[in-house]
Amino acid sequence: MNRARFEVLVAEAVESLPQEFLDSLENVDIVVEDAPTAAQLARADSGATLLGLYEGIPHTERTRGYNMVLPDRITIFQRPIEAACRSERDTVAEIQRVVRHEIAHHFGLDDEALDEIEDDREPD
Repeated sequence: MNRARFEVLVAEAVESLPQEFLDSLENVDIVVEDAPTAAQLARADSGATLLGLYEGIPHTERTRGYNMVLPDRITIFQRPIEAACRSERDTVAEIQRVVRHEIAHHFGLDDEALDEIEDDREPD
């Protein structure tokens, strides 16, 4: 898939979020990169495939002094997502999942809480 199409799918995933999340999604840049850098991989869980990454200060940790800071950054990694998917339909679903996951980090949820939520969503 070319980069332009992938970026459109990421934008659509963001736009599909409930309005209350979109209204609170502030000071965040969402970007697409081919793959994580060595530094980004070093911060990830060992052995994990990095599909997306949130870098910033979650809403739950912002204090009254939070101002004049660079935007948080959510990076969606195209090549690892495509490698994990068999079809465009799978890719669309995975992009949506990764975008929701990284935005949840922006709102203060950690990986453990997100894993529990995702486990609850999976059909038995």
